[in-house]
Amino acid sequence: MDALQKIIGTINGYLYYPILIIMLLGVGLYFTFKTKNVQIKQFGETWRVLNQKPDKEGGVSSFQALMVSTASRVGTGNIVGVSSALCLGGYGAVFWMWVVAMIGGASAFIESTLAQVYKKRDDEGNSYGGPAYYIEAGLKSRPLAIIFAISLIACYAVGFNMLAAFNIQSSFAGYSFYNESVTPWIIGAILALLTGYTVLGGGKRIIKITEKVVPFMGVIYVIASLIMIVLNITAIPSVFGKIFADAFNFKAIFGGLAGSSMVYGIKRGLYSNEAGIGSAPNAAAAADVSHPVKQGLVQMFSVFLDTIIICSATAFMGLSSGIEPIPELEGAPYIQEALATSFGNFGYYFISISLVLFGFSTLVGNLYYVDSNIVYINKKMPKKQTQTIYRVVCALLIFFGAGQDISFVWDLSDLLMGVMAFINLPCILVLGGVATKCLFDYTKQRKAGQEPVFVAKNIGLDDSKLDYWK
Repeated sequence: MDALQKIIGTINGYLYYPILIIMLLGVGLYFTFKTKNVQIKQFGETWRVLNQKPDKEGGVSSFQALMVSTASRVGTGNIVGVSSALCLGGYGAVFWMWVVAMIGGASAFIESTLAQVYKKRDDEGNSYGGPAYYIEAGLKSRPLAIIFAISLIACYAVGFNMLAAFNIQSSFAGYSFYNESVTPWIIGAILALLTGYTVLGGGKRIIKITEKVVPFMGVIYVIASLIMIVLNITAIPSVFGKIFADAFNFKAIFGGLAGSSMVYGIKRGLYSNEAGIGSAPNAAAAADVSHPVKQGLVQMFSVFLDTIIICSATAFMGLSSGIEPIPELEGAPYIQEALATSFGNFGYYFISISLVLFGFSTLVGNLYYVDSNIVYINKKMPKKQTQTIYRVVCALLIFFGAGQDISFVWDLSDLLMGVMAFINLPCILVLGGVATKCLFDYTKQRKAGQEPVFVAKNIGLDDSKLDYWK
């Protein structure tokens, strides 16, 4: 395992800096310019779209699709990921998380709009799709699409779910009953059983569960963070000062790039909001909307919700407490120690409960994405027996992940996530013109006082080559 971890760490070193840092920021800035700042100009329109019902009864609404993607985005990364970035990268990591979210929002808009344009229709009239589908249809390359689908399955079923399981169990490390040789495996077994039970019910059950759990856990968590910030309000100006001072300490950044606030902020920000890596489009394609741009706007909002709201809540909870983020407190312990300064032992309980709720929604939402890409590779839904087997395997990986070393699970997740981004970002760069034409068609109809309806020929596409929008 040590040898494997060393190999993975070396690969990550080349993959993230400078390759993915340049790609993420470059593609995000390019689409920000091409869409004329869609993240800001269309923010108000997003709220209108979120309140709309699906076009047909029983379809997946924009809000439901948002909840599925947010179930994956809003997870243990919002607590443990932010904590790790602060403890290992420093105060400036918060700023670079914000940068990834603001710039990445444009990439999230593009990829989710593309997923809607190139989505498919099943026998019941429902829609499905994702990057694998727009890579095949738009770039005419099924081999590349299969490679992406495999990378997503590996990332979510193996990397992200193992990491989520580890993060959940690590929040119990400070309790007297915790035995590092036994407790992680017990918690892992419980998580595996609960997740297995849920996903064996199919995608509809996943949507129903996440629709209820995600808003509840998000609101409670933000309220708790606001209370913490108010109690420590006098520290906030100093916190902002340290964030910006550290973020622009270029001597420190370029002196030790791998461990800098920039790199940790970008890596953990990307892990948390997933903008540009090709995950959320799988949920976006399922939404029943009249125009692809509606889901582009909704998934763009999900990035804002995840990072600017929830990740910031975690960061300010910790940094305003007076507890310094140091490597020894990496992960859940840092935030637990921070909350304990104001709430005593309740701070430990609250983070453990939050991680269980955040983490469970992540485990379930991730496997929704895995299902979608297995269907793509197989060209149809696998037989019931096959579905049961791979979902049991996914549950076993959750069990296995809970007992692993923190460095290994983070490095593995970073690698698999990086591979996804490395494939998806160039693809959306090539196909992005389709999404920007969609945006301008949408805004034109809105300015005319119309409810936008997508007609492929209006943006120069042959609708005979589009499965859903014929």
